[in-house]
Amino acid sequence: MAPLLPALLLASSLLSIPSQARILFPFEQRQLTKEYIASLSEEDQALFGFDDELSTLAVNTTDKRCRFGPADGKWPAEKAWAKFSKQLSTDSALIKTTPQASVCYGTAKDDAKCQDLTKSWNNSYTHIDDPTEVLSPIYQGLTCQPPSIYNSGSCTLGGYPSYVVKAADVLDIQLGINFARNGYLRLIVKNTGHDFGGKSTGAGALSIWTHGLKDIQFLDNYADGSYKGPAVKAGAGVQAFDLYKAANGKGLVVVGGEGQTVGIMGGYIQGGGHSPLSSLYGMAADHVLGFEVVTPTGEFLTANSTSNPDLFFALRGGGGGTFGVVTSVTIKAFKDLPVTAASWSFDSTKLTKDKFWAAAKAVLDRSTDYVDSGVYTYFIVAPGATGKDFTFTMQPFFAPNKTTAGLNTILAPLQSQLTALNIPFSPKITEYKGFYPAWQAEFSLETQSDVQTAFGSRLFPRSNFASETGRNVTFSALRQTVEAGMPIIGFNLAPTLARGGNPDNAVNPAWRTAVLHAITGQRWDVKASASDIRAARTSFTNGTMKRWRDVTPGSGSYLNEADRLEPNWQQSFWGDKYAKLAQIKKEWDPKDVFWAANAVGSEGWVVESVDGLPNENGKLCKVNGTKTAVVEKDKFIRVV
Repeated sequence: MAPLLPALLLASSLLSIPSQARILFPFEQRQLTKEYIASLSEEDQALFGFDDELSTLAVNTTDKRCRFGPADGKWPAEKAWAKFSKQLSTDSALIKTTPQASVCYGTAKDDAKCQDLTKSWNNSYTHIDDPTEVLSPIYQGLTCQPPSIYNSGSCTLGGYPSYVVKAADVLDIQLGINFARNGYLRLIVKNTGHDFGGKSTGAGALSIWTHGLKDIQFLDNYADGSYKGPAVKAGAGVQAFDLYKAANGKGLVVVGGEGQTVGIMGGYIQGGGHSPLSSLYGMAADHVLGFEVVTPTGEFLTANSTSNPDLFFALRGGGGGTFGVVTSVTIKAFKDLPVTAASWSFDSTKLTKDKFWAAAKAVLDRSTDYVDSGVYTYFIVAPGATGKDFTFTMQPFFAPNKTTAGLNTILAPLQSQLTALNIPFSPKITEYKGFYPAWQAEFSLETQSDVQTAFGSRLFPRSNFASETGRNVTFSALRQTVEAGMPIIGFNLAPTLARGGNPDNAVNPAWRTAVLHAITGQRWDVKASASDIRAARTSFTNGTMKRWRDVTPGSGSYLNEADRLEPNWQQSFWGDKYAKLAQIKKEWDPKDVFWAANAVGSEGWVVESVDGLPNENGKLCKVNGTKTAVVEKDKFIRVV
C-alpha cells in the first residue's frame, strides 16, 4: 500500500478558521502519492500513475473512438483488476456489479427476497445504499427490474457500471480515476443516484461511489473574504436527513434540498440546488465556501475563492460528474429560524371544474407575492384516474421566519378572492420552533424508480406574472398539460440574493428571474415498444415542453431535473455562462475523463444505445471521431 501523507490534526471545536487553512477530514488525509507511484513497476505505473507522470509510458497514445468495454480486447485483464483491488483501502472496496433485482431471476432467484424488494421498489431508501442502483432506471435501460414492475425477461447489467469503487478515502478516488483514465475506460460518479437524467450510471463503466463519505464538522467562525460566520464542512456522501439533523443539533440551518435522501454535497449542490430556504437565501451553490476535489489528472486539491477560482466557479452550478470528484464541501450555515407551514387541497369532484381551475389559478397568480415574502411552496396539480377530474394539493406552503399571523397576512388576498368565488378555503396551519421539525413534518418522501415516465422542467420568470395577460398565458399552458393527463409538481421560489447580490458562479441565470420551477412527465404503457417510447418522448419534448418553452422565451430549465432530450440544453441549463464553463472544462479535463449526458463539454461523445432510446445502455463513443465544442460570443455553436 502507498505511503500516505502525514496525518493532520483536526480540532474538535474550531473558533476561527481562515479560508486559507485547508481543513481535511481523516479520509481526505489518506492520499495517493507520486513517491509511491514511482516505487511501482513500470507495468503498475501504467495502471495507477498520475496523468503528468505517463509521458514516457505507452498509455493513451492512440486516438480511440469508443471507451473500452468488457467485450473489447483491450478491457483490463483479470490480473489488472486484481492489482487494482489490492491497491484500494480495503479488500472489499472494488465491487463487481450485481443488480438488486437479480434475486428475481435465474440461478440467484429467491422468491421471498424478490417479493420484499418489489414492495419497497418505489421507496428511495431501498436504493440509496446500493452501489449501482439509480432512481431513474429508464436511463439504465430497465434490464433488471422486479418482474411485476417491469419484466425484462432476464437480469443483465445493461447500463449498470461493470465495477464500483466504494470510496473510503481520497486514495481510492485517485486510484479509480487514474485506472479508468489510463485504461481508457468510461468513468462515472455516484452518490445516491437521484439525477433525473441518469448521469450516475453507464454501461461498462468504472463507478466512483462517494456514498460512504459521511463526515460532518461545524466551524463556529469561518472567515472567507466578506463572510465571517458559522460554516459546515460535509463529506460528499452526506444526505439531507444527515445534514439537517446535525445542523439542528447546533442551532443552525443550511441551504439544502427538500427531498430526504438527496446527496447534498454531490450533484445537488454542483447543479445549483434549490431549497425550501431559497426565497430567503438563494441557491445552495451560492453558499459554498470551498470544495475538496480530485481532478481528472488524479490530483487532490482545494477550489475556493483564492485557490483554483475557475474550478470553484464551475463546481458551483456547472453540474456533477463533469469537472472532478468532490470529496467534501464547506458551506455557510445560518442561525435556526421558526417556520410556519400551511396545507390545503382543491378537488374538482367537490367543486365544479370551473371553480377548481379558478381556485388553482388564484393560487398561482400570486406566485410573486409569496416569494417576495420569503415563502417556498410545493404543490401538485394532478389528473384523476379517469383523466376527467383533478386535484390541487399544497403540501406545504412553507414560510420560514413567519408566525401564524404573518402567514395569514400573506394568504389574506387569496382568502378574499376565493371567498368571493364561493370556494371554501380553510388551510391547516402549523407553527414550528425550527426548520428541522418543520421539514420533517411537512415534506413527504417522494416516490422513485418510475419505469414508464420521462420528466422535464421549466423555470417560469417573474415577468410571466407581472400582467394579467402573462398570468393567463402561463396558466393556460400549465392547465393544458394537466388536462392532457400529465401531473405538475410546482416549486414556488425566487433564489435571488437581492440585498447582497448574486455570487459569480455557474448557477443558471434563469434561476435569478424565476418565481416558479415546474416539473411534468410523459407516461407510456409499461409494455410499449422502443419505437412507441421514442414517439412518446418526442411528442413530450416537442409538444408539452415546447408549449412551456414558448411561454417562457429566454428562460431555461433546471439541469438536475430536466428533460434528457432538452433542445439547446447548453443555453437552457447555463445561459450565457456556457462558453466560460466549456473553456474551464477543456482546460481541466482535455481528455474528457469525465463525461455525462448533457453535461458541460459533452457534445463530442454519445452513448450508442442498444435500443436507440436515450439511456446509458451502450458504449460511449466519439461523435464522428471529434470532441471539440465550439463557442462563440457566449453562445454554443457546434461540434467540430
